[in-house]
Amino acid sequence: MKDKMRFQISGLPIERFTQYFAMTDAELAAHHARRVVADSKPGFPCRVSLVDAEPGETLILLPYTHHDVDGPYRSTGPIYVREKAKQAQPNVDEIPDVAKTRLMSVRAYTPVGVLHASAVAEQEALMDLIQQFLSDKTVAYLHLHNAKPGCYSCRVDRV
Repeated sequence: MKDKMRFQISGLPIERFTQYFAMTDAELAAHHARRVVADSKPGFPCRVSLVDAEPGETLILLPYTHHDVDGPYRSTGPIYVREKAKQAQPNVDEIPDVAKTRLMSVRAYTPVGVLHASAVAEQEALMDLIQQFLSDKTVAYLHLHNAKPGCYSCRVDRV
């Protein structure tokens, strides 16, 4: 039996987004962003705290280059960031609820950012898929995306 691969899931760094909350709506629009208020839960997953916003919470919806590589797999997409987000600090081998309660697309990349493998999983199958992809030495890291809307969720690295 193979050894389990230890992994760490990480949210985006809050420092990249704090300036947006001080902007006016016009300034946000100049950055192709906008302020939104969550009207349901789930539905507004924060990419910093890795939790869903509560109804009534303010978020910024903005484009973000989540796969900043020099090549064809460079990718930008919409993300939400909660105004009162605290940096997520999941434990090693922990999958936050925001990922394990949704159908997730798992994308495995090589060290130079080329897609090596991908699949879709949810709940307990997600842990197995993370383990499977990380056991392949060709894979450097994973990205999890919300499978239905396709938005970036978080990154997974070997520990």
